[in-house]
Amino acid sequence: MTAELLKEISAAKAMSDDEIDTSDLPERLDWSNAQVGKFYKPIKTQVSLRVDADILNWFKEKGDQYSSLMNQALRAYVIASENTSKHKRKTKKLAR
Repeated sequence: MTAELLKEISAAKAMSDDEIDTSDLPERLDWSNAQVGKFYKPIKTQVSLRVDADILNWFKEKGDQYSSLMNQALRAYVIASENTSKHKRKTKKLAR
């Protein structure tokens, strides 16, 4: 980066959100084509896992990237489980 660009970045960091003029930027209202997590690359860990044969076969039938699909399914389960736990904690607080 050039010294001038670094100076601009430092100046922008020092400003509050209200001070930054965004009037020349159109507000984006349609996020339907947004790519969530495009640059997020979690660290992968190799593991040995025992899985029922029918479950493994089901994932393998989906294609060569079946281990990625299994990871996505596990991630969806974790997120759903966390959301359920948060909901239960919130409900408990309201019940008190």
